[in-house]
Amino acid sequence: MNIAVAQSGGPTAAINASLAGVFVEAVKNDEIKKVYGFKNGIEGVLRNDAVDLSEYLSDNRDIEVLKLTPSTALGSCRLKLKSPEENEEQYKKILEVFESLDIGAFFYIGGNDSMDTVLKLSDYFRSVGKDIKVMGIPKTIDNDLVLTDHTPGFGSAAKYIATTVAEIIRDSQVYALTSVTVIEIMGRDAGWLTAATSVLRRMGEEAPHLIYLPEVPVTKEQILEQIKDAHNHHKACIVAVSEGIKLPTENILLKITFRVALMFSDTSIFRASANISKILFRQNFTAR
Repeated sequence: MNIAVAQSGGPTAAINASLAGVFVEAVKNDEIKKVYGFKNGIEGVLRNDAVDLSEYLSDNRDIEVLKLTPSTALGSCRLKLKSPEENEEQYKKILEVFESLDIGAFFYIGGNDSMDTVLKLSDYFRSVGKDIKVMGIPKTIDNDLVLTDHTPGFGSAAKYIATTVAEIIRDSQVYALTSVTVIEIMGRDAGWLTAATSVLRRMGEEAPHLIYLPEVPVTKEQILEQIKDAHNHHKACIVAVSEGIKLPTENILLKITFRVALMFSDTSIFRASANISKILFRQNFTAR
């Protein structure tokens, strides 16, 4: 029997460590003859674009280098499989590829959409009487996979965010000009990454002065009032907002930012510069 592994979704600092883990454990098992890696996730499976990982991971040094290499060694994709009822041809093609390579188990490293693919494939193979095991290996910076305490990728992303926000705080404090900086942070519908900015307070930092998460309901009016109050106490007000906050108004962050700027530009007491900084952290440097 052979096994296969692929990577999907946004790369994290830890995703290649998971790939190395699959290979290291697989070669310990005498029943497993080869470990294939498919390029570009499930897209590579559909193309039958596989490599024998033993040709690239020939010794311990190769494996250790892989663990610490950022991005995805096998490449990635964003393809989300439709249901078998909508497109069974994709599933038949995947089954054909797996059987041609004598693959008895498939490991898919990724986040929510990748786990959706794992479930769909597993259910399909079972429905057609094929004994091919499909297993998901959690990887997401959002830390929002069900039944996981914390997902590989979250720790390094949280560290990156905290470091970046700390730098924004320092930059905002160097000017005599008063300011409100709104930082939009990734995380889908979960607030873990935005909440990670609060770690700065353990080091004596007051900012971010306001933190807004999807899990805590808030209105536009509340946000504006709270920003105004925070700005009364801090020359450079820092606001961390999750991209997943639920508000009825479209482009709410942009509208809030403009409202904040107008709020203070009409007075002689305050001059405000309102900025939106979207933190993107697809590549991180410390695996957790």
